[in-house]
Amino acid sequence: MATTPRVASDIKDPALADRGRVRIEWAGQQMPVLRLIAERFRKEKPLKGARIAACLHITTETANLALTLRDGGADVTLCASNPLSTQDDNAASLVRDFGIPVFAIRGEDKDTYYAHINAALDTKPHFTMDDGCDLVNVAHTKRQDVLKGVRAGTEETTTGVIRLRSMAGQGVLAYPVIAINDAHTKHLFDNRYGTGQSTVDGIVRATNLLLAGLNFVVAGYGWCGRGIAQRAHGLGAQVIVTEVDPTRALEAAMEGYRVMSMTEAARLGDVFVTATGDRDIIGAEHLRAMKDGAVLANSGHFNVEIDIPALEKLAKSKRATRDNLEEYTLADGRRLYLIGEGRLVNLAAAEGHPASVMDMSFANQALSLEYLARNAEKLEKKVYPVPVEIDRQVARLKLEAMGIKIDTLTPEQEKYLASWSEGT
Repeated sequence: MATTPRVASDIKDPALADRGRVRIEWAGQQMPVLRLIAERFRKEKPLKGARIAACLHITTETANLALTLRDGGADVTLCASNPLSTQDDNAASLVRDFGIPVFAIRGEDKDTYYAHINAALDTKPHFTMDDGCDLVNVAHTKRQDVLKGVRAGTEETTTGVIRLRSMAGQGVLAYPVIAINDAHTKHLFDNRYGTGQSTVDGIVRATNLLLAGLNFVVAGYGWCGRGIAQRAHGLGAQVIVTEVDPTRALEAAMEGYRVMSMTEAARLGDVFVTATGDRDIIGAEHLRAMKDGAVLANSGHFNVEIDIPALEKLAKSKRATRDNLEEYTLADGRRLYLIGEGRLVNLAAAEGHPASVMDMSFANQALSLEYLARNAEKLEKKVYPVPVEIDRQVARLKLEAMGIKIDTLTPEQEKYLASWSEGT
């Protein structure tokens, strides 16, 4: 085992590193696009001298992203973007085997969570990488001392992009940020297939329920909700969708799902999953209407989609029944079950997205950081989409890694598509 210099960090147990290293290597085998980028980065060093503070889920896939950025010449410091999403063995390996500072412990309390974010900001980063906008938020509200040195940033997920656009709209965003979530090779795959599979995985691990035949309620029919509904349907569940957007509701209905309000769904559901990015999607009035044994899970970024304080108030007792599963007994004897404290179910109760889909998301991250290293000073203080050429490059590399070849347009076809004069 290679020996690395000791680095500043706050992790659960360095002794977990052996297991973490093997798991990081396994994930890396499933990430061929990121591997190709890392090979080029080692030669070209496009991020040489850049300090990056990354507030992400500390998973094996994130480890491979951090190693790619390091190969590009960057100094990377990691902190967790969710108190329950850290894989402690992975964090230990990053510190011991690769010398990458990590401030993250699974199950950390709120004070520790923000202390870790501040530790990452203490490095005075040139670039930020965020998943949910907590790092950016702290930098703009409590750590404005670091803002002057930040050139640009990236944001991974839907919730964070919403918060950043609000900041930009109010004129308070201090530097340009690329919305990784907006890339087609991110949300069409990561959000749909990754969230769909990993959310159902988390629910099944926590409960061992047979989903076939159950009424499975999905709140929100964005790309994440689409993926969850699709996977639950594939396992034989009777899928019900709740929405506030009429177009998405109509789409869900035409996909064959039952569409109704949460007030109606609350009486019918066996399993509930929220994936909206908003708060109080399941409130006290819904909890009062649910049947005995209903299971509650959240796949949105923050633990506000299920009104947990209302659940605590309604319950006369609470106990842990399985790993990551708590039973709340109400005054009338009904039992409701909450998975993973209402936090991201796919990371609280499972391992998050499969590496092969994160390959594309993190390829977008790496290439967008390279783009920002070259162009940050030319950009305004607003939220930008991933450049189209990067998005398409990631798709091409992924197809190549999968051994898939596609057609190309002939000159005549390109001419035809660019013309307006040819008709019937």
